Amino acid sequence: MKVKDLNVNEYNTYYETYISKATSLSLLDGFNESFTETLAFFNALPEDKMEYAYAEGKWTIKEVIQHIIDTERVFAYRALRFSRRDTTELPGFDENAYTPSSEANRRTKESLIEEYVNVRKSTINLFQSFTNEMLLLKGMASGGSMSVRAIGFINIGHEKHHCGIIAERYL
Repeated sequence: MKVKDLNVNEYNTYYETYISKATSLSLLDGFNESFTETLAFFNALPEDKMEYAYAEGKWTIKEVIQHIIDTERVFAYRALRFSRRDTTELPGFDENAYTPSSEANRRTKESLIEEYVNVRKSTINLFQSFTNEMLLLKGMASGGSMSVRAIGFINIGHEKHHCGIIAERYL
């Protein structure tokens, strides 16, 4: 399944920014490609920039990495719930409340990268376990309907989006 296979009723238009950044590869190949690219990007980040924010009130690079990790966890949980035919509507999450609570700036670059690796490998394992039928299942989250496969492409695009912001505004 590729991004071009998604129907507009599989995700809220809010996520179009992320969907548009997802690769044209299959979902699993896209996860693996973005994992390799992002890991190399994170490893190459200069240590002296990790707690840099490009403007007052903006997140540091460490906080952006933690946000990518937190968001992937939230979306993987949604995918799991929907794939198991759980019809409970799931609330949104406030990334601006998560960020200060994460205390990402007290962590080392290495610990954040290690957590990223573990979370991404877990997400890949989860999506490998889904059948084609499971990938088409939908649920409600943040007030909108989304399919399991759309969640996967959103994760890929979300990661690419934030890595692009780091490259453009922080380095």
